[in-house]
Amino acid sequence: MTDTNYPSASAPQSNKPAKNNNTKNLMIGLLAAGLLGTWGYLLWDKNKAGEELKKEQTNSISYMSQRDSIRAMYDEAEIRLDSITGANNSLQGEKSALQKDIDSRKAEIRKILNDKNATQAQLAKARTMIAQLNDQIGSLEAEVTRLTGENQELNVANTTLTQEKADLETNLTTTKTEKEDLEKTVDVASTFSASNIQITPINEKKSGKEKSTTSAKKVDKLVVSFDVENRIAKSGPADMYLIVTAPDGKVISENGNVLNTRADGDKSFTAKIPVNYEQGTRKPIQFPIQQNDFNTGNYKIEIYHNGFKIGEGVRSLKKGGLFG
Repeated sequence: MTDTNYPSASAPQSNKPAKNNNTKNLMIGLLAAGLLGTWGYLLWDKNKAGEELKKEQTNSISYMSQRDSIRAMYDEAEIRLDSITGANNSLQGEKSALQKDIDSRKAEIRKILNDKNATQAQLAKARTMIAQLNDQIGSLEAEVTRLTGENQELNVANTTLTQEKADLETNLTTTKTEKEDLEKTVDVASTFSASNIQITPINEKKSGKEKSTTSAKKVDKLVVSFDVENRIAKSGPADMYLIVTAPDGKVISENGNVLNTRADGDKSFTAKIPVNYEQGTRKPIQFPIQQNDFNTGNYKIEIYHNGFKIGEGVRSLKKGGLFG
């Protein structure tokens, strides 16, 4: 029988193509899987890089935001400080130790903020220093408030003292004026008065005896006598001035003898008579006026004390005979 259902001897050769196809499919599957894995890795890597970039951007934004926030805090503190520094300087005249410390802290904060590469730790330090700076500014504000109050009190006290000084000066001026007026009154009131004025022409004999005469050619001296007294003047020395004017109108005087009078100006005087006065008494004074020749006519005698004329008298001398 030629026809049969059993496979022939050539049957194994028909399975070989099928095996090749399976290998090929396996390779394709592996390649596809590898390609998908590569695409997946690339996609994962891209996503991861994007996340890192986003994270870096976020960190950068956060860093810039932190820097800006710290700078804003510092600017606010500096504005606050500037508002009180001028007042404090005007009150104290020079920077206090607190202000110097504040300036030092400000410089360090600015150094950190101006550093573009400042680290988070440095920025945190700057934030802490700004907080300390605000505390110091608060202390400075309290100091300015205290100094302002003290300054106002000093201004009030100074105004009071100025007014008191003005009042005192006015009182002193008034007192000085009153004192000067009183001194002038006392000075004038202490001027002596002269009384019992006598002028006696004397002829001196060879025997030593003296005799009064009115004959000009016989007169050797004029003896002026008078009494002085003053109930206010204190005991002590006082000077009386005599001015003797001859008949020719000239004062009998030595050169340089000048008296400053209160009413008559400067006048030449004949003699200064020192008197030792005792308060409350009447003091008699006698003084001789001598010269070689006495002329006929009137001799005028004036008595001055304290710049005032306190008495005067006249004696006439004639060619011969007695007078008075």
